[in-house]
Amino acid sequence: MSALREAEPVRAVAAALAGEEAWLVGGILRDALLGRDLRDVDVAVAGDPAAAARNVAKALGGPVFSLSEAFGAWRAMDRARRYTCDFSPLQGATIEDDLARRDFTVNAMAVPIAGGSTIDPHGGEADLARRRLRVLGASAYEQDPLRVLRAVRLVAELGLEPDAETERLTAAAAPRLDRPSPERVFAELRRLVIAPGVLDGLALAERLGVLGATMPELTDLEGIEQSRFHHLDVFDHTIDVLRRLIELTEDLGSLFGQLAPRVEAVLAEPLGDGLSRGQALRFAALLHDVAKPATRGVRTDGRVTFVGHDSAGDEMVGRIFRRLRASERVRSFVGKLTREHLALGFLVHERPVSKRAVHAFLRRCEPVEVEVILLSCADRMATRGEGQEPWIAAHLELGRELMQAALRWREAGPPRALLRGDDLAGELGIEPGPELGALLAEIEKAAYAGEASTRDEALALVRRLRQNQRR
Repeated sequence: MSALREAEPVRAVAAALAGEEAWLVGGILRDALLGRDLRDVDVAVAGDPAAAARNVAKALGGPVFSLSEAFGAWRAMDRARRYTCDFSPLQGATIEDDLARRDFTVNAMAVPIAGGSTIDPHGGEADLARRRLRVLGASAYEQDPLRVLRAVRLVAELGLEPDAETERLTAAAAPRLDRPSPERVFAELRRLVIAPGVLDGLALAERLGVLGATMPELTDLEGIEQSRFHHLDVFDHTIDVLRRLIELTEDLGSLFGQLAPRVEAVLAEPLGDGLSRGQALRFAALLHDVAKPATRGVRTDGRVTFVGHDSAGDEMVGRIFRRLRASERVRSFVGKLTREHLALGFLVHERPVSKRAVHAFLRRCEPVEVEVILLSCADRMATRGEGQEPWIAAHLELGRELMQAALRWREAGPPRALLRGDDLAGELGIEPGPELGALLAEIEKAAYAGEASTRDEALALVRRLRQNQRR
C-alpha cells in the first residue's frame, strides 16, 4: 500500500486530518491495489465530516460543499480541481460495522488515516487478486438498489468477474432499479458506456436483466429481424456497431490517415454531463436504430423495411434522455446523430460526389458532421449481409474522402457570405421572406462548389435562377 500513502491527494488529506480518527475506505484502496490512478479519496470519519472536509479544503485551497444532507456526506477539492475528497460519517459504532454496510467486498476495505494495517474483514483484497466481484449479501442491494447497476459498471471498468451468487442476487434485484433517482441511474450508465470493458458490461447487463430495467428500449431490439443486407438482428447489430466504433476511434489512422489527430481533437472536446463528444458518440451507436421495432414493415416482395426510423429515433432519444434527466446538449447531440446516421450512405450511390452534394451533406449534418461520418462507417462495417463487402469498402472510402471536408467545415465554417440579405433584397427589389432565404442558400452552395466567388458572380447567378423560374 506504499503507492496509496505516496499519492498526492492522500498525503494532503492525511496532513490536514492529523490527530483525527478517520479511515481511507472503498474505491481508493481498491484502485491502489489495481495500480490505477488515485484521484478520488473516500474517507470515513468518527467525528464531524463537515469539519473534516472544511479542514482539507482549507489546506488544499479549494471548494467545499455538502453532498448529501440525508447521509451527512461532504466533498472537498483542491484549487485546480484535479481530485476530490469525500467525507462521510462512520456508519455504525466501528469501522468494521461501516464496512459491513458497503456494497462489494472490493469496496469494503479500510486503512487508518494515521497509518496502520489494512482492515479487510470480507476478503476484498483476495477477491481483487482473483479479479472477482462479490456483493455483500442481498441486504447490500436492499439498502441501495443502484448498486445493481454499479455491479455491471465495475465489471466494465475494472475487468472483474461476478461470482455465481452475485449474479443471482443482481438478477433478482434488477427490477428495483426503478427506485433510484434518474440522475443517479444516468451517472452509472455514463460510466458503464465509456468504460474500457463496456461490451462485456452490456452483455452482463442484458443477461441479468439490468439493461432491460434501465434502458428497455435496447432490449426491445432483441429478435427484430432485418433485411438480407444484415447478418444480425437489430440488438446484436447495435452491439456490433458499438464494437466497430470503439475499434475505429482507437485506431483512427487506419481509416483517416494523417487526418487522425484532427479527428481525435474533435472527439476530445467536452460536450456535457461530464462526457466528451467521443464518449457521447458511444450512446449514439447504442441508440441509432432504437426506433426500428416501431417502424418495421415488410414489402409485398418480402423485403423488410424500417422507413422513418431515423427521424422517429431522434424523438425516442429525446424521451430517453429526458427520462434520465440528461442535459439538453447531450440529448440534442445523440438525437441529431440518430436522425442523420443514414446521410453518408445515401451518397455512396452518387460517387463521385459533387461539391454541391458535399455541401448539402455538411449543412444537413452540422454540428455533428465529423461524428456522423464515424458512426456511419461503424454502422456500415457492422452490416455484413449478402454481397455487402464491395459496398462496405465503397462506404469507408467515401467516409475517408468526406472527413477532410467535414473537418474543414468544423474548423472554418461555411463559405464567407458573398452578399448580405439586405444587400440582395435591395438589388432584386424583393422583400425579406422565403424567396430571399432560398436565394441566399443558393449563393452559399455556389460559393462552396466554386461556381461563384465574387459579389457580381453571385448576383448574376440569382438573376439567372429567377429568370429560369419564370419560364
